[in-house]
Amino acid sequence: MSGLVDALAILAVVILVIARQFRIRRTEADRRRWVLPAVLVCLAVREPGLLDPGHRTASALLLGAELLIALVTGLGWGWTTRVWATPDGAVWSRGSRAGVLVWIAGTALRAALVGLGALSGLHQGTSGLLLGLALTLLVRSATLAHRARGPRPVHGHNVAYGTDVPPPSWRERV
Repeated sequence: MSGLVDALAILAVVILVIARQFRIRRTEADRRRWVLPAVLVCLAVREPGLLDPGHRTASALLLGAELLIALVTGLGWGWTTRVWATPDGAVWSRGSRAGVLVWIAGTALRAALVGLGALSGLHQGTSGLLLGLALTLLVRSATLAHRARGPRPVHGHNVAYGTDVPPPSWRERV
């Protein structure tokens, strides 16, 4: 039953994240961005089985590779997100197509790791995937927080990082 709950949690988080990816959102330094990764970490470590007891070294290497892929995916996703500032000083962000490519590449690499582990006879649960997803979200949030400190309006014009992004219309700010 735990595998089903974990799979549903992963699916729900991915749908939520993808749905929010393409909306223009104000980037703020609030604490809510850390809640979802914290919940995912709690789900990942609540049960034993993060490492295969019969193959601890191999499963630890596989988990390390998963976390490295998650780190790179989070960095890539954070740096491909468009970030800009409006004249009032608000910093906005929106996902890009390049971010989708980063997600696809990260997912493909993770699937390859799962396949490699299955071929090697390692018992893998969903805990590694949950930890990887949590790390991806944490790194993306930290990258966006870092980038949000950079753009500032210059002489009443928007400063955009990434590609040319029009300022949000009044309907998108509401």
